[in-house]
Amino acid sequence: MAKDLGPACKLCRRESEKLFLKGERCFSPKCAFERRGFAPGQHGRSTGGRRGGKGGGSGRESDYSRQLRAKQKARRIYGVFERQFRRYYETAQRRRGITGLVLLQTLESRLDNVVFRMGFASSRGHARLLVTHGHFMVNGRRTDIPSMVLGAGDVVAVRDGSREGTYFKELPSFAETRNILPWLSRDLKNLSGSVIRLPERAEIDGNMNEQLIVEYYSR
Repeated sequence: MAKDLGPACKLCRRESEKLFLKGERCFSPKCAFERRGFAPGQHGRSTGGRRGGKGGGSGRESDYSRQLRAKQKARRIYGVFERQFRRYYETAQRRRGITGLVLLQTLESRLDNVVFRMGFASSRGHARLLVTHGHFMVNGRRTDIPSMVLGAGDVVAVRDGSREGTYFKELPSFAETRNILPWLSRDLKNLSGSVIRLPERAEIDGNMNEQLIVEYYSR
């Protein structure tokens, strides 16, 4: 399974906003975005007014640039590479409903995201690591596939063999500080939860612009 080994904080700086890719660190003074809130690279401090084109100076961001940034932001938030992200988009196109919303619902329904949303991990990257190491079961079967897309009625639970580990013994006290979204249920006593339904748009991060993503792939 491919994974991005580069500095996560640079991704936030490139998008000019916090993407909360490193869990609790993003809320601490150690957050790199708080100390260097400009784009990485040699010209990072001066790119704010130069996104309008090669010549710069106009300060106007092109339509293509806005579409690209919206797509890249969504990819980075969910930790998905381009080829897989495009497949999600093509699948959303074929399904009934609004393409942009179906795309976001698919991303939200990934196993690693569901584990994160249930409060069983501090970030999506952390959730992906826990799933890859085989700590979770889906409908009673052990799985190590973070990209598995879940549906209504699917049950996620910590594997019995993992419950004795220090992390999972302390997990209930950590998870209870995290709010659970209405489209999910959670049982902290049994370290399990389930998908009740697909999330509505208002229950998905509002700082993503799915329409710009659709426009990017529709060019």
